[in-house]
Amino acid sequence: MMNESLPPNDVSVDLINSQILGKPGLHTLQIRDGVVKAIATKPDPAAAVVDVGGDWISLGGIDLQINGGLGLAFPELTGENYQQLQGICEYLWDQGVDGFLPTIVTTTVEKFRRSLATLGEFQPDGKDGKHSAAEILGVHLEGPFLNVQKRGAHPQNCLLPPTTDNVKRVLGDYGKVVKVMTLAPELDPTGTVIPYLRSLGIIVSLGHSQANLTVADEAFNQGATMVTHAFNAMPPLHHREPGLLGAALCRSEVFCGAIADGHHVCPTMLEVLLRGSKGEIFVVSDALAPLGLADGVYPWDDRRIEVTGGVARLEDGTLAGTTLSLLRGAENLVRWGICSAAEAIALVTETPRRAIRLSTEIIGQPITRLLRWTEEQGCLRGQRLRIGSKIDNYLPSLNC
Repeated sequence: MMNESLPPNDVSVDLINSQILGKPGLHTLQIRDGVVKAIATKPDPAAAVVDVGGDWISLGGIDLQINGGLGLAFPELTGENYQQLQGICEYLWDQGVDGFLPTIVTTTVEKFRRSLATLGEFQPDGKDGKHSAAEILGVHLEGPFLNVQKRGAHPQNCLLPPTTDNVKRVLGDYGKVVKVMTLAPELDPTGTVIPYLRSLGIIVSLGHSQANLTVADEAFNQGATMVTHAFNAMPPLHHREPGLLGAALCRSEVFCGAIADGHHVCPTMLEVLLRGSKGEIFVVSDALAPLGLADGVYPWDDRRIEVTGGVARLEDGTLAGTTLSLLRGAENLVRWGICSAAEAIALVTETPRRAIRLSTEIIGQPITRLLRWTEEQGCLRGQRLRIGSKIDNYLPSLNC
């Protein structure tokens, strides 16, 4: 029988004609008691059936670099912001994000510690229930150990040299909260900081850096496994000096993050990144506090940023970030003709999970955590799985 109504969270249903990442062809996704139990070739004759018409079914998105939302910047967090944090987690869930790394950009040591303490104590209310919310998977510290020449929008007066003593100062008692740290490896000639961070279980990402090929290779040998917003705040690829990015592209173990808004990186160079890397690429939003708000001028530490068309800039024109949703980055890649729908979906769902060593297995996942993606005439749209709903409820139309 065909069932086109919206099911409850404990639904048992077979989703026929589903496309699943890594599995060519059409499949039946068997949902039992609200959980994915199996991927089959045909439905159970006794099960309710919903035909998703060849749409992609995937895990929810994972955003490894997001600086705030709904007017709240993560470096400004205090214990009084729990309600706002909950609102951000619920907003991100509605936008298709299962989990994220709140990213604290360069600030004072006091604010680093205060924000880490707040995030370490906060737990979103209701991950899969009536009040669903994205999960905080740890914290990304983007700074303060950055090269002043590639600081971008980071405040120069708060930058610090990367030493183990300074790392301890910044982390305080909250090292276990930190999942990823971005740093410039050329500022640590002793080569002690990356091994120290790895000993704490912190993933090291290279960025805001002037590192040449030799320095970058040594940093990867020491245990760095990620690159922060590839192309941005680092030397460009050059045929005689490949630099940090050239070193990263030649390593299968390195994951490169990228911003797919069409402003931070030219779409052509994003295609070069995707086609030229031995490792894996993931998309980040790099969204700032105005995420979810209208374009306009907003405070940002003791400065101001202007958001126009989802792009945030300082008053001097320096790019500061975006108000781009994570899923919109994947949709852009398909609209630009850079990659297939399957590749784009993986860049916001599976690859970021692998980058921070999370499972990409869809079996066992609650139905509430799944996304449904429709592709039509070169356009891709993703949203939370709502059986019986049409994808055009997500946006007015699929016209790019």
